[in-house]
This record gives sequence, structure tokens and C-alpha cells, in this order.
Amino acid sequence: MTLSGTGIRLHAPAPGWSIDADVVVVGSGVAGLTTALRCMAAGLRTVVVTKARLDDGSTRWAQGGIAAALGEGDTPEQHLDDTLVAGAGLCDEAAVRTLVTEGPDAVRRLIATGAHFDTTPEGDLQLTREGGHHRRRIVHAGGDASGAEISRALVEAVRAAALRTIENALVLDLLTDAEGRTAGVTLHVMGEGQHDGVGAVRAPAVVLATGGMGQVFSATTNPSVSTGDGVALALRAGAEISDLEFVQFHPTVLFLGSGAEGQQPLVSEAVRGEGAHLVDATGTRFMLGQHELAELAPRDIVAKAITRQMQLHGTENMYLDARHFGAEMWETRFPTVLAACRSHGIDPVTEPIPIAPAAHHASGGVRTDLRGRTTVPGLYACGEVACTGVHGANRLASNSLLEGLVFAERIADDITATTHERTEPVVPEGTTLPLLAPESRLTIQRAMTRGAGVIRSSASLEEAAAGLEAIRADADEEIPDGHKPAVPGVEAWEA
Repeated sequence: MTLSGTGIRLHAPAPGWSIDADVVVVGSGVAGLTTALRCMAAGLRTVVVTKARLDDGSTRWAQGGIAAALGEGDTPEQHLDDTLVAGAGLCDEAAVRTLVTEGPDAVRRLIATGAHFDTTPEGDLQLTREGGHHRRRIVHAGGDASGAEISRALVEAVRAAALRTIENALVLDLLTDAEGRTAGVTLHVMGEGQHDGVGAVRAPAVVLATGGMGQVFSATTNPSVSTGDGVALALRAGAEISDLEFVQFHPTVLFLGSGAEGQQPLVSEAVRGEGAHLVDATGTRFMLGQHELAELAPRDIVAKAITRQMQLHGTENMYLDARHFGAEMWETRFPTVLAACRSHGIDPVTEPIPIAPAAHHASGGVRTDLRGRTTVPGLYACGEVACTGVHGANRLASNSLLEGLVFAERIADDITATTHERTEPVVPEGTTLPLLAPESRLTIQRAMTRGAGVIRSSASLEEAAAGLEAIRADADEEIPDGHKPAVPGVEAWEA
């Protein structure tokens, strides 16, 4: 499904300060920082705006690694085949071919930037396998701390390059000129710093790399900053949005008990890649016979199978059994997962891990071409916020970091090669609607979880849509004491 923009702006104060740049990158994950570093290396005045600190965001939490055809006997064509199958026939094959063909060299450049991945005793990259892959092609770092290592390397490179950054800044809206071309962004800087309050970064090229929207659901692997800001901004600016219905639910998220909400600990796909089994409370494996790859089937298939087993048994979780790994393997290969489990009183060395699916990745987003360009001139999107077409209906494991790398480089090259004249932003004529009350966030999350979760139906989606519309309608109503439900502020803007 494709949506077109609305021309609506957030209700916010006018900018009280501004700075100028050639390009502003919104987001500091693998997509944002790769784009920014490449733009700066090309001589462009580049500013990075990020919602929290530079190393906050989904990239830091990624455990598995990056998929690329780097192993002996593996080829981009085989990687392409696995990606197309996982995407359920809805991938853009040209985009996937770009991803898998340019991916290996993009990973090598990341290594040259300073990222250290795990290697064999012979010094070769150590490769693992994850769901949907027929070959070992995932490079990883620190056993299961790949995202943290990638983030470390990129943040260090940004600081070494003295790239200008604005942290703790929530992006609000896109600035455009009289012709509708991009002219920068407005943002609100939270807390003390070089800038404070609502301001603007004026630039003829804007790159959205804001990550996902997992916080729209009650339980997610995403950090608290993943509230869909980039997609919302693009939609308000008039950009086309595609495939938002394709939300991936990670099959194995640590189950913390009934009613657990917010960010939940991920149990890496690589645990199953190394031979862990999905079992019910009796210890019986249930993926055998459901797919040729059993526990290593694509994520959507595994998540649905787990959910159906939960419904069948009337329980809120299933189990991941990897006791046969032994203590040494757990401690060396999966130290992050091991620590997370033990911090919640679970020892995977001696007992199965309680797991349940949770919102993980948005395969849809701001529609782009193969150079990351959106339908708004001068506006680009990269990483999870974008819909490049590479994921189709279901992302193949560990393709997300690769997508961020490959398309970040393409975007930077396109910006460098294109003449972007700086123009004056104009005051938009669009409508500003009342903001949602911050407390509506919990209601939204629960409505989305009930109606648009792992297993959906027309009836459940209609019920969720009706609930969301009721929340929106409430924002238009005066409440009994005569005040609007919300006033401009970070919590209301996020809602």
C-alpha cells in the first residue's frame, strides 16, 4: 500500500535559531553516520541531528550482524535468492540485486573505517547462519554485539572527523522553498547544549535516517527513540509512504512476564543459527514439518508458528532450548544474550529461555528510488525509515545493517554529484492539527498490538483503525475544563 503526504505540520513554536549546511542527516545509526561521513569526505558541510546521543538508536542494539556474500562458495546471486524468498514475492528485485552486489565491498569499507569483526584462528571473517539463509554469510562482532561495535567504529570516526552534530534533538518538520524543494528541517533541542529549544538547520539536502517505529507497539526490541518520527515527517511533507503494513515481529524476544511493555531483550537469530531449538512447555519441538528450514525458516513464518502454538496451548510464551551449547559456547559466542537472560533470573546454560514475538523492524517506510531519493526534491531516506523495496513483505535476517550501508553510500554519492542550490524556506500554508495527549501513547500501542500484531484479520485491523480514529477525534474536542488535550512539547510531538 502506498500513501501520499498530507501537507500537515506539527503545532510548534517558530524556530528561534538557525544554522546553515549543505546537507543535514537526521539520525545517527549505521545509515545516518555512513551517509554523513561520506558527504563530509566529499567536502560537503554536513550536520548530523540525532534524537538522543550519537550512539543511541537501533544500530547499537543489533546482535546478529551483517549479511553479505563473503564466504567461500557463496555468491551475491545466492544471497539474492534467499532475500527474494523471505520477502514473499514482494521484493523489488533490482533493489535486492543492488544490495547483494554492492554489499561485500560496503562491509569491507566499514572494516576499513575501524569496525572489528570476529575472525577465525586463521584470520578470516567468522561467518554464521541465520533464519532464511542457506549459507553462513553473517559477519558478527563480540559474539553477539555486532551493532555495538559498528556504532562504536562510526561514532569514533565522526568524532575524529570533527563532524558537526546536534544531539538530543527531536526533528519536527521539513522546510521547503516556494517551489516545494527541500530547504532544511525544524527541530527541538532538549536540555542544555550549544542550541536549545526550537530551531532550524537550513540545507538543500536532507537525509532521513531516523530508524523504525517499534514503539508504536506494546512490546518491541526497539529503543525508546524509535517512534516513527521520520515517516511522520515525510508524510506531512508530502512524500510517498509505502508498505507500512509490513512490520516484522522478531520470533525470539525474551519473555518478561504478562503485560511487559516497552523495549524487551532480543535473543539473537544467530542462537537458532547455531542449533537452538524452539520447544513448547513439554520440550517438544514444533517447527519440524512446518518448513524445510525448521527453526531457521524466515522470521514471519517462525513468529506465526510461535503465536499459533501459544494460542493452542493457552500460554503467553514458548521456549528456546540451547542447553546443549554448554557454558563455554554461551560465554564466548553469545555473551550479550547470556547476560540479559541472567539479569532476569534465567540461565540458558541450564534451562530453556522463555520467548515470544515482539515488534522488531519496519520493512516499509518512506518510498525511495535506488539512490535514496524520495518523491520530495532534495529529501532522501535511508535505513529502516526508508522503503527501498529490498525487504518485500518480510526482511531476511541481517539484511538491515547491510541496507543501511549500501544505500547510505549511494545517497552520499548522489548528493555529491547533484547541484543542490540553497534556497530560502517559506512559511508553509498547510494545516496544523491539535496534538495528541501524551497519555494516548499507551492506548495507541495496545490498539496496534491487539489489531495489527503477528496474526491479523480484516476485523482486527478495522477495530484497530476505529480505535486510532477515536483517539485522533478526541484531539479535536474541548475537554471539560476548556483546555485542549495537549500543548506543544516533546511527549505530544512523539505521540
